[in-house]
Amino acid sequence: QVQFVESGGGLVQPGGSLRLSCAAAGFSLDYYAIGWFRQAPGKEREGVSCISSSDGSTDYADSVKGRFTISRDKAKNTVYLQMNSLRPEDTAVYTCAANLLRTLCGGQQHEYAYWGQGTQVTVSS
Repeated sequence: QVQFVESGGGLVQPGGSLRLSCAAAGFSLDYYAIGWFRQAPGKEREGVSCISSSDGSTDYADSVKGRFTISRDKAKNTVYLQMNSLRPEDTAVYTCAANLLRTLCGGQQHEYAYWGQGTQVTVSS
């Protein structure tokens, strides 16, 4: 079965850190740009970060630049999202997906597939 499995979410105080994992099953990450997305209650899903498969280049939403870092481990077929200096507004369900049309970041959400079930991140004191 082709899917992503996310993990690593939880409850953290403002200023704290979490590392999310996105493990791919049934396909290789080597051929697709991989994106992290998040959706807060009552809000639309938004792109958070992306990593390209071809050259490892990365992209971030302005709201997380300088705080979040995306990376990948090809041997483990897994993408990570290190989140530092977390803020209450980072609270959301975080999900990863693969862009089936691109190896480089920059695509639209409708190009992404193999959405995982998501992992909840709650930032609160």
